[in-house]
Amino acid sequence: MIGRKLAEKLAQDGMLGGSKVERLSLLDVIEPALPAGFTGIVHRAAIDLAKPGVATSLVQSRPDVIFHLAAIVSGEAEVDLEKGYRVNFDGTRQLLDAVRIAGKDGDWCPRFVFASSSAVFGGDLPAVIGDDYALTPQTSYGTQKAMCELMLADYARRGLVRGIGLRLPTICVRPGKPNRAASGFFSGIIREPLAGQEALLPVGRDVRHWMASPRSAVGFLLHAATLDPSRLGKRPNLTMPGLSVTVAEQIAALERVAGPKAVALIRSEHDPLIDRIVRGWAQAFDPARALGLGFHAETRFDEIIEVYVEDEMGGRLP
Repeated sequence: MIGRKLAEKLAQDGMLGGSKVERLSLLDVIEPALPAGFTGIVHRAAIDLAKPGVATSLVQSRPDVIFHLAAIVSGEAEVDLEKGYRVNFDGTRQLLDAVRIAGKDGDWCPRFVFASSSAVFGGDLPAVIGDDYALTPQTSYGTQKAMCELMLADYARRGLVRGIGLRLPTICVRPGKPNRAASGFFSGIIREPLAGQEALLPVGRDVRHWMASPRSAVGFLLHAATLDPSRLGKRPNLTMPGLSVTVAEQIAALERVAGPKAVALIRSEHDPLIDRIVRGWAQAFDPARALGLGFHAETRFDEIIEVYVEDEMGGRLP
């Protein structure tokens, strides 16, 4: 979803960092859609990035910027350990190694923007996590993302990529159908009621989490692709800005935007696995480094709902 929106934004703008976007290579497990209005070259394909040799063929065109968003989500990675490591870790390693080998003569070193996650933090956490807190994942998904962060930092240190890792907040409100992300209900309890449908809430209303909109996520990626790497120093992985909000505060914002009838469509149905995973995640951050580098996100959950209504519902409630 974020990749699709990123491609659409690149096609719409036609520029990135003052340079014309001449070619887009869009790759996923199913063939991505063609972004409307793009006049350059587009290569689209359905691939398995973790399969040996696939990544090598992808980098032959030597792109200036690689946005690496491919992953399976948190709930699925927790249930299927082998699949999680294969997709989330092996796929990333295959891609980074393909870049390393293709640029071994020192004549190609692309910008490599990696989508990490705030799930790299977990366990007994402080109320607010600063930029100097150690990675302490408590899920397989978070562990896989943390491993990729370390690998990206090592490749960047060696000058093999101009790497930057973005620890994305939970992206809300996600359009489309529910997926197997443990965080999916954060979107579901807003998206489904706005469409007049029932939504299940698997955790208590006291659960607090760190969120940003899809629009902000695309903004993070674009800004990262144009940021001077020297400003990152020797720490290329950053926690992105977001909004710390409870489920109760989400629901209150929904009522302000769409009224009590929307809220009445939310039904509590406790899920112990989802509750355990989500309560082990960080609740709030102080992303001082990212803010100082010009990244920004919403400051009220009402804004996040309004972004969804504008971008996905044509600006009008049903």
